Amino acid sequence: MSHAGAKTRAEAARVVDAVVTQGRSLDAALADAEPRLPDSELPLLRAMAYGVLRYHWRLSEHIDRYLSRPLKRRDAIIHALLAVGVYQLVDMRIGDHAAVNLTVEATRKLKRPKFAGLVNGILRAYLREPPDASDPGPADSSNVGNDHPQWLIDRIRADWPEQWPQILAANNERAPMWLRVNTRQTDAGAYLAAIEARPDAATAVVGHLEPGLPSAVRLQQPSAVDALPGFDDGAVSVQDGAAQLAAPWLLGESPGANERVLDLCAAPGGKSGHLLELAGPDVALTALDSDAPRLERVAETIARLGFRADVRCADAAETQSWWDGREYDRILLDAPCSASGVIRRHPDIKHLRRPGDIKALAVTQRRLLDAAWTTLRPGGRLLYVTCSVLAAENQDVIGAFLACHDDAVENRLLPNNNIRALMIERSNGYQVLPGTRDMDGFFFACLDKRA
Repeated sequence: MSHAGAKTRAEAARVVDAVVTQGRSLDAALADAEPRLPDSELPLLRAMAYGVLRYHWRLSEHIDRYLSRPLKRRDAIIHALLAVGVYQLVDMRIGDHAAVNLTVEATRKLKRPKFAGLVNGILRAYLREPPDASDPGPADSSNVGNDHPQWLIDRIRADWPEQWPQILAANNERAPMWLRVNTRQTDAGAYLAAIEARPDAATAVVGHLEPGLPSAVRLQQPSAVDALPGFDDGAVSVQDGAAQLAAPWLLGESPGANERVLDLCAAPGGKSGHLLELAGPDVALTALDSDAPRLERVAETIARLGFRADVRCADAAETQSWWDGREYDRILLDAPCSASGVIRRHPDIKHLRRPGDIKALAVTQRRLLDAAWTTLRPGGRLLYVTCSVLAAENQDVIGAFLACHDDAVENRLLPNNNIRALMIERSNGYQVLPGTRDMDGFFFACLDKRA
């Protein structure tokens, strides 16, 4: 029996428990767990953790069918381990014998050996009598069937009465890896051909260039960034296709030389880099974020691409602490949000968000928008962006803002007609839903300031 395999399952249970019970982010929980395992086990750890968090409600329903009584709260990690075990049996190409035995052995790695018999019994019961896929399940079957918290299902259904099933389904799929090619160095077609010519089949490319996204390439399987040709030299960056819409939307066809551009809430720096690639060194870019560690990634990204920018750590809403009074020509406000449009990349969002978060986030979004507007010159442009699908963070924020600012007008023109098929027009702004052309969910609203 592989002790490494048992330890990996124990660490996966710790990661899941840290998210579900303790409210930690998946990235933070994985950062704690990964140093305790050999590199060869890390892909399996991540696959288990992501999968269990993605399908938490369905897996929990399966487990609860076989438990004679609920586990006590102090034993929540055993429920997480059972979910890791059932996930292997349902969704992973791991032999039943290895999945059961290694998961049972993991109880000892967790210093909970008294639960070995329970874990063994439930996993073997599942193999003997798996749940009937046609069984409608308990009264909250919509919760189990859609693998989202009920409040979020209800919220998405209210905002998207026709599209809500496809949104939830897309949230539960694995996201592809999108690349943004630096067209100052090469064009996307040439880069795509270079990837296709590589002998490593793990980076085979799906499809071709997306209309309206001239810099985008989508990979069938994720690749380590250091294995991407030209990554270290700034030839390519990792950025979802929908996120690649922001920079050209803000800048238009020909940004003027010496324009002042402000990127608010800039971390981790993907959009800052794209702005500089499109506008070149003649623009003066200020990249602002309140998270100092994440801001370091912005500086690293800009340096890797070979550009310079004024990178500052500050609360964007407290303009007196960072603004010199010189107005900006263009502002990108990538506002903090529920991230309900990128759940497929971050399944822990389903566990960490709470109903009350949405109202609080909308207050923050409006605060940032009001502050940013004061720094924009008359005749300038602001692009408001979120990775949310919820109206309260998107068109409702923009509608309320426009009602209070006579000098603001929404520019409803899309940056190019090729992206019209991606967009759903809202009362204010446009929405890309998660899963559309295999992209994440993003909202965009373009505001012009009257001269």
